[in-house]
Amino acid sequence: MSYEEVLSLDHSIPVSKRAAAIEYAIRDVVVPATALEAEGHEVLKLNIGDPIAYPGLPTPPHMVDAYANALRNGRNGYSPSYGLPELRRALAEDERRKGWPARAEDVYVCHGVTEALQILFAAVLEEGLKVLAPGPHYPPYMAYPQLYGGQTVEYALDPEDDWRPNFDDIETKMDDDVRLLVLINPNNPCGSVCGPQEIDRLLSIAQRYPNCIVVADEIYDGLDFSGRHVSAASRSLGVPVVVLNGVSKVYYAPGWRIGYMALHDPENRLDLVRDGLERLLRSRLCASTPAQWGYLAGLTGDRAWMEAYRERVLRQRDYCIERIHGIDGLEVQSPGGAFYMFVKLTDPKWSLDDKQFVLDLLHEEHVLLVHGSGFSPELGQGHVRLVYLADLEVLEEAFLRIERFLQRHR
Repeated sequence: MSYEEVLSLDHSIPVSKRAAAIEYAIRDVVVPATALEAEGHEVLKLNIGDPIAYPGLPTPPHMVDAYANALRNGRNGYSPSYGLPELRRALAEDERRKGWPARAEDVYVCHGVTEALQILFAAVLEEGLKVLAPGPHYPPYMAYPQLYGGQTVEYALDPEDDWRPNFDDIETKMDDDVRLLVLINPNNPCGSVCGPQEIDRLLSIAQRYPNCIVVADEIYDGLDFSGRHVSAASRSLGVPVVVLNGVSKVYYAPGWRIGYMALHDPENRLDLVRDGLERLLRSRLCASTPAQWGYLAGLTGDRAWMEAYRERVLRQRDYCIERIHGIDGLEVQSPGGAFYMFVKLTDPKWSLDDKQFVLDLLHEEHVLLVHGSGFSPELGQGHVRLVYLADLEVLEEAFLRIERFLQRHR
């Protein structure tokens, strides 16, 4: 129902345009899937990037124990607004390992990366200012800036070049109103990875605009299969970089809702922004205290478990690539990181209507993907995002159903 249609119902209290305009494709497609489940159907869900939703990838026990012990020991009151000092120190040390001189006071712990984004947008954006973000992109980069008077402009990722940034497109769209230039690396939804050369080129563009900050969303940095990933902050000698990361993906604890932003400010240009961020952080109290203790255990404990998880995810990625290459009507660029692949629909019936493909596949074969146009109406059209976290048995059945569906509609 459109905003105008809602207003025409005289018994309805008006909703704000900003709320009515928000879409979140990843979760929107869950609504019809839930209805099917209520009717007794089993749905194979390959739609959401939640590791805990898939058997075999639990949150590591030592992190769970630390979270539970915090509750048992009464460490569940309000924590400092910028995060537990112990966690901020550990996160700064972790960022230093990635090659830049992070300090504890540069790290701000948030209620997930989504809250970090909202606070960053609120601190930086005014009416008419812009966020230049990749397309396809993670939906909040499109939804949130508009809440603060800003505008999101998409720059293209090249589907013929492993979804790397189209730098000519970035150059064309940059101007003095662009306050935030976003790099999601590894990328959601495409799984592409930018290496040092691409990052350096992005920074060289941002360097020409003195009020521009690079936002480096690196939440999947521990799931790099290409060997190319480096921290964007580690490459910058002048451009301010806000690094975003958290516990959700690499530490397999998405429901804990703990993320952080870390400010790399080599030329001391972020003093006013930092003050604004801190005011906003104080006004919303704090992130979950016991979850912060759990995250701290992950950062300071043994990380040997990560390799087994990584190997499992990589096996599942390779299986999906092999299956897709054998199915008429589908193509995919091999993702270099994260746990997503952005699959091209080559059948003419679906190439211009990826959302209908997703809905029809769901209702006929009970397999749930996400339509690519939900990540960008223009740049994601004709694709679907597939999450390859399910075990091989589930993936095998899902591809059998997808292939059957395509054959039936050919």
